[in-house]
Amino acid sequence: MSVSSECSSRKAAIAAARAADSKKAIDIMVQQVGALIGVTDYFVIATGRNKAQMDAIIDAVEEELRETCDMRPAHREVSSDGTWSLLDYGDIVVHVFLPETREYYRLEALWNDAPIVDLASEADLVGLEYSDRIRDLIEQGARIAQSVQS
Repeated sequence: MSVSSECSSRKAAIAAARAADSKKAIDIMVQQVGALIGVTDYFVIATGRNKAQMDAIIDAVEEELRETCDMRPAHREVSSDGTWSLLDYGDIVVHVFLPETREYYRLEALWNDAPIVDLASEADLVGLEYSDRIRDLIEQGARIAQSVQS
């Protein structure tokens, strides 16, 4: 299902990030991958500390997008070991990992040329918790965005 007329894909991705934050997800990132992969506009990537938190994050994202954007996932998938969950909304894809699985796959690094949405300014999400690796990626993305704007 593509993004509804209620929300742009960017607004939906930011709503998903806010929902993940409401369940205390860590390492929340929104990457604008559309120009690189063409099958979706945004990846929302977050980490839960345990499987119960992952489930809560996924449930919160589904509820938020249903209520604010009238969206339901076209596809929902959970890895066989339960360490990675995915919600596919067409124009946005939400990934929620356990820390060791996120570190292993490094999905955000595969698309490191993708612009990173500044969640502090666009979603008013401040004080988010980041691992050193993800913080470095976000800071690198901010530097690239500033150099492009200059």
